[in-house]
Amino acid sequence: MDSADNPTATTRVARRPASQADVAALAGVSAQTVSRVANNRSNVEPETRERVLSAMRMLGYQRNSAARALTLGRFHALGVVTFDITAQGNARTLAAISRAAQSSGYSISVVCVENETEDAVQQAVRQLTDQAVDGLAVIEAQILDRPGFDASSGVPVVVVDGDPARRHSSIDTDQAAGVTAAVRHLLDLGHRTVWHLGGPQNSHAARRRAAAWHDALKAAGAPVPPVRFGDWTAASGYELGKRIASTPDVTAVFAANDQLALGLVRALHEAGRRVPEDVSVVGFDDIPEAAYFLPPLTTVRQDFEQVGRQCVALLLDQIDPPRSGESAVTAVSVLPQLVVRASTAAPPATARG
Repeated sequence: MDSADNPTATTRVARRPASQADVAALAGVSAQTVSRVANNRSNVEPETRERVLSAMRMLGYQRNSAARALTLGRFHALGVVTFDITAQGNARTLAAISRAAQSSGYSISVVCVENETEDAVQQAVRQLTDQAVDGLAVIEAQILDRPGFDASSGVPVVVVDGDPARRHSSIDTDQAAGVTAAVRHLLDLGHRTVWHLGGPQNSHAARRRAAAWHDALKAAGAPVPPVRFGDWTAASGYELGKRIASTPDVTAVFAANDQLALGLVRALHEAGRRVPEDVSVVGFDDIPEAAYFLPPLTTVRQDFEQVGRQCVALLLDQIDPPRSGESAVTAVSVLPQLVVRASTAAPPATARG
């Protein structure tokens, strides 16, 4: 018995995917307008955009990414090269780039390079460009400082947390402004000077924070103690902190990140030196746990979300030059904020002066 003999039988008819023409007809707009909405162009009125998006949802329209890439010469994908995904700053920067890329209609592919050598970086770049990305973000890559080294492979590159003097566009927190605010805060409380626990010496961010600390003390006419360099971990802060804790004239310490500060606070506690009554401590980053240290940590807050947004915006300006005319190498700096909590106070009366 066929369907003609059985009115309850179901006839299965293959349904073709909705096209831009179908969306245009339902929304009452041109196919060009549908294309502009599908490609996330800005030159569409909000009411028209919403009408087109509503028609897309009703019809179950899906963009053909492969055809779109062939037409536009773009893939709506970004690559990210990073070197230490365990570092708080790098991890939060990567997460912020991912969110900003997604909100702009881009996916991301990430390669974490274990050893920062020219071959390793070039291999990571080739791996990403082989996956057809439109641009690359490179997070804190010291290797790019070498003369003649080129990581672009024909696609735009933005360096995050890097040297603004490089030939690539860059986005970074204003390290000097953040460190200067931390040092000035401690000096204004009455501390004679400020000691420093530094991050790894091969880190551009750590070197700049140490240089800014030195310059801030010199500008204030304060003595400059020796720097204690470690890595970015609380364990390193603890080991370095034991030496700091055994130095009686230390009343204030600026740590290059919050993990170092956490280890330092424990070392001071074990040595019987109270924070902040005996020693004030300031960190850098404002990790989510900083407000829950004992005592809550005074620190410099980096705006990682803004860094991620600016990174993606710089890449899109190079990927799609009509947005801003011919793109040029640009250095963007994001201002951090000093967050004062309970780990800083005036020095003991015996140490003032």
